[in-house]
Amino acid sequence: MLLRPSVTDLRLIAHDLGRILAVVAAAGLLPLGWAIFRGEWSAAGWFLLMIGTAAVPAAAAEFLGWGARRQRVDWSHGLVVVALTWLVVPAVGTLPLWLSGHWGRWLDTFFDAMSGITTTGLSLVQDLDHLPESVNIWRHTLQFLGGQGIVLAALTFFSASGALSMYQAEGREERIFPSVISTARFIWLVSVIHGVVGVTALTVDGILVQGFEPVRSFFHAINVFMAAFDTGGFTPQSTSIAYYHSALYEGVLAVLMVAGAMSFGLHHALWNRRRGLLRNLEVRTILTTFGILLAVTIVGLGISGVFTHAPALTRRGLFQVLSAHTGTGFSTVSTTELSRWSGLAFVGITVAMALGGMSSSTAGGVKSLRIGLTVKAMADSIREALLPEGAVVPDTFQQYGVQRLTPRMAQSVMAVSLLYVGLYLLGAGVGYAYGYPLDQALFESVSASAAVGLSVGVTAPGMPILMELVMILQMWVGRLEFVAVFALLGFMASLAVGE
Repeated sequence: MLLRPSVTDLRLIAHDLGRILAVVAAAGLLPLGWAIFRGEWSAAGWFLLMIGTAAVPAAAAEFLGWGARRQRVDWSHGLVVVALTWLVVPAVGTLPLWLSGHWGRWLDTFFDAMSGITTTGLSLVQDLDHLPESVNIWRHTLQFLGGQGIVLAALTFFSASGALSMYQAEGREERIFPSVISTARFIWLVSVIHGVVGVTALTVDGILVQGFEPVRSFFHAINVFMAAFDTGGFTPQSTSIAYYHSALYEGVLAVLMVAGAMSFGLHHALWNRRRGLLRNLEVRTILTTFGILLAVTIVGLGISGVFTHAPALTRRGLFQVLSAHTGTGFSTVSTTELSRWSGLAFVGITVAMALGGMSSSTAGGVKSLRIGLTVKAMADSIREALLPEGAVVPDTFQQYGVQRLTPRMAQSVMAVSLLYVGLYLLGAGVGYAYGYPLDQALFESVSASAAVGLSVGVTAPGMPILMELVMILQMWVGRLEFVAVFALLGFMASLAVGE
């Protein structure tokens, strides 16, 4: 920790933030280009303003040479940069949203920008179906940047001595290659390949099945792809995926959601045709939890009688559980209908959201690796208590090779898991205090904290400001998995003491 931050420390942090803002400015060219292409001239002006707002401090930081002494960038600098990134980028990204006039108050636009960059998918937009296309593109671009890791994007184009800390502070734990920069570029390569295949498939479906014109079909495809692969949950239409009424469309999205929820280490292993992946603890854990929660949800829906036909029950239940477990937040049922899911179905969806996808993926939640390690640590403790004194309990597990579950690792995993539970309960308590039913308040809290985006109607324009602030906090803290946030708080405390 930076116990006594100096002016040089602040300059180094500002320099890296400037480079990240340069990435934001470059990303703004996509919706700007679309606005010009579609003749949305007012929106083009909004994006020019946003690009300038991001580019000016980025150019100033580079011109003033604040990053000249790169050798001093350490772990603490990286953590602080990442935590600040997830506050600064939404603040800049709100400009086109606010100027569009589709949000009631500025805090609502910051909520949506935070929801986008954290790949949550909850939204307070009003009249989404008539939002300018370029603004919709920007909403989904934020999710793409957030899912890929906007710091990861900066690392792809800029070298930095604090790369490892910034990479891991974004919630990524594994390095596919010895170099973080090489790992970042591999992740972007995976994304581009999935993008080409996914957008092509969705565009073809839009033309042949939906009857869209080619440009409109491509517009929907590029937006939905960015939300699906980066497990974001935003959609161009207010009815989410139900708008498309296509089993093929849902099937393509299911593949993309699974790909987004997979760790990039697993992507690399599959590409290299490595065998024995089913022995990996994380793979076995997520397959087990998904199977159990799908069965629980299907049985719950059958008991409740929400669906009268088995095919509809299976199709809707499967898509919702997959969307929840991967942290995507897509839905093929309305918010009102989802709010009527009760009993086992409600439990299945809520727990699926809480658990989340795989580590080092675009998904949020506790993550399957932590769940698997927690269960193993508890099982090992029980076995040690039952076995004769002196008996040895193996403390190894399979995860791309034999790994050892050390006491320190077990404590860390359990601590983060408990922090997530605390975050879930915090939001549920605030929602319940405002008069929402406990089950709905818990559902919405888990959705925000685990960066999912499914909603039962609690998240809506005009919601209490305190509750909105708490949900923003949940999205920010949950996406960064606590460590970077704690580092920023410690850094700010150090500044205060230093003064």
